[in-house]
Amino acid sequence: MLNEFSLISRYFSRPSQAPGSAVLGVGDDCALLAPRAGKALAISSDMLVEGRHFFAGADARALGHKTLAVNLSDLAAMGASPRAFTLALALPVIDEAWLEEFSAGMFALADPAGCELIGGDTTRGPLTLCVTVFGDVDAGRALRRDAAQVGDDVWVSGTLGDARLALGALRNEWTLNAAELAEVQRSLDWPEPQLALGMALAGVAHAALDISDGLAGDLGHIVARSNVGARINVDALPRSATLARQTPQIQRQCTIAGGDDYQLCFTASVRARDVVLSASSQAGTSVSRVGTITAFDEAADAARIVWTDAGGQPLALALRGFDHFDD
Repeated sequence: MLNEFSLISRYFSRPSQAPGSAVLGVGDDCALLAPRAGKALAISSDMLVEGRHFFAGADARALGHKTLAVNLSDLAAMGASPRAFTLALALPVIDEAWLEEFSAGMFALADPAGCELIGGDTTRGPLTLCVTVFGDVDAGRALRRDAAQVGDDVWVSGTLGDARLALGALRNEWTLNAAELAEVQRSLDWPEPQLALGMALAGVAHAALDISDGLAGDLGHIVARSNVGARINVDALPRSATLARQTPQIQRQCTIAGGDDYQLCFTASVRARDVVLSASSQAGTSVSRVGTITAFDEAADAARIVWTDAGGQPLALALRGFDHFDD
């Protein structure tokens, strides 16, 4: 019968996939990472809790992929390249078939990304998955939330809203046919971190973050930290054909207030448009220009983000991003 240490050895201890990454990896009290010349170390942690971030009985392989993907997305938002990660697991029981699938999904993403598992922890408890990821970014070139400048273009990558559309269908908020649900549920279960785009934008974009809690909330972090405003054309927000067939209300709810997109939202100078498009082509990821960073006067008591239609007319939208403590 497996115990804590044999579980780690069987499913999570492997030969290094990135020679020279960790000085010391799985099996000691701490892992050791050597700093790299001219680089800053980017570090991020994310936690996924059953019943809050994923449904009970979720596919284990998809869950392994998503557990790491949401952390790699944070590295992408900083323009960092992946290096290593730790994994902490709380498991209600030891289920070997589940562990086999979960670890396979995780390593199928980790290996091509060059991201080595170097440590972590396991315990008994409600199913909870926590990853801390480490990456490298050229010193002084990290993409930050507080660097947006007045006049910048606002861009987003990929399409927005499919994960929220799938979640709404699974919660019976609206109805999709089987083919539509299968198409959009992949975005919910198998998000793809935009690592190549993030690295290509380092030194090009001014501010960036990944869209995990919905565009309204996440762009709100950029404008607040940068002390600016934004004017966003709702009709320019990129969406899939499946989402585009839904009512305008559903489209706006999913693209503006939906979560789990894990696309990048970033700002860049108008003069950098061609460079941004070149970075997009290099990364193999589409980007869409959706708005402009504006000056903001706190004394005016105005909204930091103004949502408009394609004609520039302001829209009265009471939509905001996901909040873990807002029930």
